[in-house]
Amino acid sequence: MTAQEPATHRRTRGPNDPDRRNRIARAAITLIAERGINALTHRAVAAKAGVPLGSTTYHFATLDDLIASALDEAARRNVAALREWDAALPTDVDLATALAELVLDSVTRERANTIAEYNLYALALQRPSLRGAAVAWDDALAELFVARTDPLTGRLVATLTCGLMMQAVLGEAPPRREDVEALYRRALG
Repeated sequence: MTAQEPATHRRTRGPNDPDRRNRIARAAITLIAERGINALTHRAVAAKAGVPLGSTTYHFATLDDLIASALDEAARRNVAALREWDAALPTDVDLATALAELVLDSVTRERANTIAEYNLYALALQRPSLRGAAVAWDDALAELFVARTDPLTGRLVATLTCGLMMQAVLGEAPPRREDVEALYRRALG
């Protein structure tokens, strides 16, 4: 072996991780659910997602970029879950009762996620770049209820659902099932 150069080892990238960006966004939602919106930093999200800090800053240059992605992911998850809920309802369902159960489940069993979602949603009030995602979320929710009622009633039910959930997570005790059901019965007229 005359004048053979030492073998160079080419550094290769780690395993392909096509879901990393979405996993980071989901970690941001989890972090907000656990510790609040003020705890959201690139470093905290990286730790929660189990990725290097550089991954969060690579995919999300600013905290606003990360928040926008988290809002999109929260909206996507919420709308997908609502569509599954809707598809599972029997055709002869008492919609007022089903909606009351949905709200109560969201503010008890899913309370942390609901709080995280509303934290992200409310940020759109202060950050115009987030308003498009928040409005799209509202529209998707209304579309779901319009399909079961009519355009005006569907929007009313969507608005009522958002308002009930927001009020319920602000309070310490969930609302009474009878009260929530009565509101839906009135809205569904």
